[in-house]
Amino acid sequence: MKRARTGQSRNKASFPSRCNLYLVTAEIVSIFEQEYRALRPRAPMPPIAVRFRRFTSLNTTIRLREGQIFVSLSDLLEGAPESAAHAIAHILLAKLYKKPIDATQNMRYKRFASSAAVTRQTELIRHARGSKRFTGPEGRFYNLEEVFDTLNLRFFGGLLGRPELTWSEHMAKRSLGHYDAAHNTIVVSRVFDRPSSPRYAIEYLLYHEMLHLKHPVKMRGLRRCVHSREFKAEEACFPQLKEALAFIKRL
Repeated sequence: MKRARTGQSRNKASFPSRCNLYLVTAEIVSIFEQEYRALRPRAPMPPIAVRFRRFTSLNTTIRLREGQIFVSLSDLLEGAPESAAHAIAHILLAKLYKKPIDATQNMRYKRFASSAAVTRQTELIRHARGSKRFTGPEGRFYNLEEVFDTLNLRFFGGLLGRPELTWSEHMAKRSLGHYDAAHNTIVVSRVFDRPSSPRYAIEYLLYHEMLHLKHPVKMRGLRRCVHSREFKAEEACFPQLKEALAFIKRL
């Protein structure tokens, strides 16, 4: 799919001038118009504006404003196969107008997004463009590096390479911890860094994220397998699993 400059016509909406916006492609607008017509055969065709943006993932947005459709696509989608572009257009328009999403189109997009090439490129872009704020492993009451090293020797024979370890900026309760593969970083919620938090709860949380280092996300068909059978089996071996989960539930 080649990128080309297009003149503004009566049936083309135009984005306000902004940084990091790529020029619209005639081909992608045509694809959106075709999918619009398929979804709404009797409705008048609204002006459609599409831009590729420097997102850090396969983000896409669509909105209807004053009778015009505005679409922002990740530049990772530039050069996508035409079939994938049709699938993306169909899914976005169906969501915008609250129409059922065609199963074939949905499957087509999932195959494209989960392909090895796209997955690898997404990780590279996230690493290059994404930003990560580090507050460091040293908390007021717990040091994540000390906890990591203890768990590494106890459960992994000291074989896991230590990633970046950091407490979260805020006292997050919805996201208690996560491993960011793109930045090789484990983030633990600062809500655990207090004297009332039992060490076993922090150890369990960090142990869970360490298992993501040992068992990376894998694709099974079109699905991402985040917690494999092996992952769950090792997680169940944590000695104070029930107590840790009970404490976390009370947060």
